[in-house]
Amino acid sequence: MSVNTLQPAQARFAPDGTARSAIHDDIYHSADGGPGQARHVFLGGNGLPERWRDRGRFTILENGFGTGLNFLATWAAWRADPDRPGRLHYLAVEKHPFTLPDLARVHAAWPEFRFLAEALRNAWPVLTPGFHRLEFAAGRVVLTLMLGDSANCLRKLRAGVDAFYLDGFDPRKNPDMWSPALFRRCAQLAASDATLATWCVAGLVRGALNEAGFATEKRPGFASKREMLVGRLAAPHVSSMASAPALVPARDAVVLGAGLAGCAIAERLAARGWRVEILERHGKPAGEASGNLAGIVRPLLSRDDNLASRLNRACFLHTGRAWSRLDQTGHPPRRRLDGLLQIARDAGHEALQRELSGAYPADFVQFLERDAAGKSLGCPTALGGWWFPGGGWAHPPGVCRSLLAAGGMNLSFRGHAEVARMEHRDGLWRLFDAGGAVLAEAAIVVLAGGAQAHRLDQAASLPITRVRGQVSHIPAGRLPRLAHPLCREGYLTPALDGVHCLGASYAYDEGVELRVDEHESNLLRLSQMLPGAERGLNPTELPGRVGFRAATPDRLPLVGALPDVSTAIPRDCRLADLPRQPGLFGLLGLGSRGLVWSALAAETLASQMDGDPMPLEGDLLDAMDPGRFHLRAHRRGG
Repeated sequence: MSVNTLQPAQARFAPDGTARSAIHDDIYHSADGGPGQARHVFLGGNGLPERWRDRGRFTILENGFGTGLNFLATWAAWRADPDRPGRLHYLAVEKHPFTLPDLARVHAAWPEFRFLAEALRNAWPVLTPGFHRLEFAAGRVVLTLMLGDSANCLRKLRAGVDAFYLDGFDPRKNPDMWSPALFRRCAQLAASDATLATWCVAGLVRGALNEAGFATEKRPGFASKREMLVGRLAAPHVSSMASAPALVPARDAVVLGAGLAGCAIAERLAARGWRVEILERHGKPAGEASGNLAGIVRPLLSRDDNLASRLNRACFLHTGRAWSRLDQTGHPPRRRLDGLLQIARDAGHEALQRELSGAYPADFVQFLERDAAGKSLGCPTALGGWWFPGGGWAHPPGVCRSLLAAGGMNLSFRGHAEVARMEHRDGLWRLFDAGGAVLAEAAIVVLAGGAQAHRLDQAASLPITRVRGQVSHIPAGRLPRLAHPLCREGYLTPALDGVHCLGASYAYDEGVELRVDEHESNLLRLSQMLPGAERGLNPTELPGRVGFRAATPDRLPLVGALPDVSTAIPRDCRLADLPRQPGLFGLLGLGSRGLVWSALAAETLASQMDGDPMPLEGDLLDAMDPGRFHLRAHRRGG
């Protein structure tokens, strides 16, 4: 099995509450006072809060999150500063994250941070490898926890960093956190005026930092520690990752499509202060596949933990957090994420599920034997299966409405507005209807209309396929009463508004009518999940709904700036250097996973458009890049 599992911190506690790592045999913070050390060494050593004042955005990278003490001290300083930056990004790497009980025990020693520490614990992610984006203070403080090996995480990070907190354990006990390669990577990520601070003054560390391009000097240390080290980037590296655009007071965009994708990106931009107008060809949001009555929310697992599995896991975990954020705006989306069962296909698949579930924490996935699975569901199942405690169902139109409402005054919706063509002139996109009238003008346009996007010339080269899906609606009372949704080859939800949703078919045609044979195939899926439950259900009498998914050849979404296929490119062109159409972006190809993918895909695209640190690893970003197919064709000579 190649799933990259995490080993949580093994903390030991001194009588005074000081935490010590059993893995590295070193303390997490100074015994003379953790909060004081955080303020003196890391904030003071980086010239904070003075350096961040009156800036639209400020980004800090900590190598060694540990107990979260430096984050809490920084957040507290940000709250206390009337001239604080509008948005504080805090990026932190941690290979051995704390479990919640141990984190609570550590935090109890710092009553001055009680409120902030409780908020951090309430948002603490499921301990799985990868990047986890957490938002606080209505999105103005953003913590991106990168769980895994430092070198690997920083290699995949895309950000421009203003200040570094180097807070690893003693270099003699954890040398990987102080390697020359890691410091070179920090220099590549550094903004032109970046600074650093650390408690460590070892000669090898100073030498490696100087070689990486940081000019360092010693300063008085904290309490009994005689010295500490500060530094500044001496020779800025040429790096696209460190050249995020400055925030501007007014930003405007037009989004085409008001399904899950369009509503999600509109809300994420509006939350950043953009003014966004959504144009939708239907009269109301969620007029296409996003109009289904209910859909399921679950991740994908694989033996090799491939790109698709990693992306699905990140999106699945982020979705629950994103919808909880909507709750706080007063616009809660309609959903229940208190468990979902994925039933095994056969005995061999059961064995695989047992094996894979052992590689993950129980709050992410467990394997339930057949009897336990039936008990959790409320009726007998065909086989055992994976139990996802954070999975469940959601009402897609309700999610869309919540996103639009959360956008507030920064977001407007216009229905019955179908864009027939676009043209770019004088730095603006002009969007025309079929009669030639101008519907809108904007420097920035986001295509989020699913398979409809390929009707526009600017997106015609994107390999998007319309895939028909028919959902069968089964009246409540005709099936066993389900405590949770379940899935196998298809899915079944508990009754919502008196209807179970059973689906869905997968057909490559444009028919919009309900079909008996597709009801029959859905009932077959039902029999494979709940044997006998299909009896008495007549496929000729079932109601349902037909929608069209937008699928790509590799079944991954298209998220980012759209390629300019008219411009010649060299044979050895890289994805980052691919020519793009000015101000034109896409959030497309979500297929049948719009509920799972849309929230993090939108956060990713909004981060790219606004110059924020990216919330996903670089290889996952490349896997979603809309230019990937054009580049592959070019390399093949196509």
